[in-house]
Amino acid sequence: MSEESLERVYTINLGKVLLSPNNQRAKRAINMIREFATRHMKSENVKIEEDVSHLVWARGIRHPPRKIRVKLTKDDDGNVLISKYEEEKKVEEKPKEKKGKKKVEEKKEEKKPEEKKVEEKKPKETKEEKKIEKKEEEKKPKEKKLEEKKPKETKEEKKIEEKPKESKSDKKAKKE
Repeated sequence: MSEESLERVYTINLGKVLLSPNNQRAKRAINMIREFATRHMKSENVKIEEDVSHLVWARGIRHPPRKIRVKLTKDDDGNVLISKYEEEKKVEEKPKEKKGKKKVEEKKEEKKPEEKKVEEKKPKETKEEKKIEKKEEEKKPKEKKLEEKKPKETKEEKKIEEKPKESKSDKKAKKE
């Protein structure tokens, strides 16, 4: 055999899974994927990646997907690896439009650059960056956290501390 591994992308139809009982459908889907790989790659050594398994089991044992897109890779030893197929994103060209519509769009685009500037200033944070920020916050000294937790006294609370409220009878006694 050649030193390069053989890779193929298939869409596997799992419609026949619905013929099995409700509580065995996802199991049968996994078995059907395994059988499909042995038939098409002509090898008995088949391994299914965790991502594919999670994709089949995502909606539970009773509702597996009707179709699944996978990439089958066969190495020199005859081992077949089934992995989830991730499509490459292609940039599609926009079809040409009539002249009248372009003028309207150009006017709208003149207003949009201001909005785009605001969006560029705020880059989206990934999950990893958020985790790092949380860890940094936990590392702060406990004193700072205690200071942040202390509520600031309001004006009303200060007045209460300075002067206790006088009752109406006290006020009348002072006037007399």
